[in-house]
Amino acid sequence: MTSTLHEFDGRVKAMVLNKFGGELQQCTFEPIVPGADGLVADVTHAGICGTDIHLQSGNLPIPLPVILGHESVGKVRQLGERMTRDANGTPLVAGDTISWASSIPCNNCFYCRGGQPSLCDLRKVYGINQSSDAWPHLSGGWAEQIYLQPDSTVVKLPDGTDPDDVIALGCAGPTAIHALQMIDKPQPGDVAVVQGSGPVGLALAMLIKLAGASTVIVVGGPDSRLEVARDLGIGDVHVNIFDSDESARLETVLPLTSSGRGADIVLEATGVPKAVSEGIAMVRRGGTYVVVGQYTDHGETPINPHYITKKQLRVQGSWASSPRDLVEYVGMVPQLARRFHLSKLVEHYPLERANEALADMQSGRTIKPVLVSA
Repeated sequence: MTSTLHEFDGRVKAMVLNKFGGELQQCTFEPIVPGADGLVADVTHAGICGTDIHLQSGNLPIPLPVILGHESVGKVRQLGERMTRDANGTPLVAGDTISWASSIPCNNCFYCRGGQPSLCDLRKVYGINQSSDAWPHLSGGWAEQIYLQPDSTVVKLPDGTDPDDVIALGCAGPTAIHALQMIDKPQPGDVAVVQGSGPVGLALAMLIKLAGASTVIVVGGPDSRLEVARDLGIGDVHVNIFDSDESARLETVLPLTSSGRGADIVLEATGVPKAVSEGIAMVRRGGTYVVVGQYTDHGETPINPHYITKKQLRVQGSWASSPRDLVEYVGMVPQLARRFHLSKLVEHYPLERANEALADMQSGRTIKPVLVSA
């Protein structure tokens, strides 16, 4: 990989959200000099995910103004004197291509001490809960540079890895890994249903297949997304939610399972509350249901708890991801890229066209918009 670094004219450009519901504004900031345990990176690829749409709309409480962007790839520009190795112990030098975990847990609270850092109430999250008004200002990925603070989890990309392959699943990859670590490994012959065909749903479909599921059924839409999934070999069967109602989807899915008894594992990645009751209906007795997509509170939905009891279901929630999930994901990217051609999910936009990229993500025109710096 080339180690050429971008030349700056003395100021760093960034796209800033100043008002909920408003468009991002281009602003400039002074470059940052890293402290002893920090790192400054040139951001080359910054992903946009569904959470960013919710953040822009004000559906999650965050401080304004903020530079959004919690999933990025970049190049090391300057290392602090003690920041010499990545999370795997690999030496770092200027020009290395890296990715980094979206969050920095406190490592001291009840949840961190209990091995659940994704639940840490005090964690710092790049591009979400750090205002650009506060030092170090450059704390989000939708900028030409970012300051990776002490205790950040930084991973050097494996040799030959295309940054597009890493950013294709962005935070969805670590989120899916986090969810699947909470359940038993699929057994030979197992059928898995994935509800949702956005980046998280596609990541779950890929990873549950690699984990050993024999058949993966993707229930999502629109058809343009399912067509991409079919073309890339993501999922074995694809059911379009826009061409069917719930009863029709059940009539399609259940016969595809062993003896029609239901899927062994169902993974929800829709963000739509009413999908949960449908997912419960798709799981066999004694099966597992994992709720991954309800990151934003979209309100209550009726479910019948009788079926959780009657089916003796294992119902598991999964919240975001932990730094170690990012490390595992980056290590898996070469295998995922060979199997599923990840980079074909990506569409590039110049940094200054972030508002257009957000709109295309919201409309579903683009599966994975990625902001790139010149």
